[in-house]
Amino acid sequence: MTNTDRIEKTVVLPAPRARVWRAITTAEEFGAWFGVKLEGAFAEGATGRGKITYPGYEHVTMEMLVERIEPEQYFAYRWHPYAIDANVDYSHEPTTLVEFRLEEAGGGTLLTIVESGFDRIPLARRAEAFRMNDRGWTEQTRNIERHVAKP
Repeated sequence: MTNTDRIEKTVVLPAPRARVWRAITTAEEFGAWFGVKLEGAFAEGATGRGKITYPGYEHVTMEMLVERIEPEQYFAYRWHPYAIDANVDYSHEPTTLVEFRLEEAGGGTLLTIVESGFDRIPLARRAEAFRMNDRGWTEQTRNIERHVAKP
């Protein structure tokens, strides 16, 4: 049986936990590997916004509400998944929860990324949002791996 509500990706990164944490929770670094130019800093309860810089999606403004920050362990935010149509107001839709968990892993850091809540997304766009974000998180695990490997 396929899970349609939750995407989970794991990767062991060749970097200390503090380095991975900085890449995830510093808005400028997050933007560098994720492909977004965010304004401001991440803080619990704050909404971060920024323009996507990924080719083909430059018209999209990303919004993320930071849910929880537990230093060097857990970072979570909510957003509207695959909200790419500039003519659609997604603000009335439920959000998904994106969670980053960090653990020690033999000289590196095990990063687990989970996005959940797709079953609440309107049926008309649920399957595409899930499919595109599943592909997106696969790519983002490669992006953060390259990012934290840089000196």
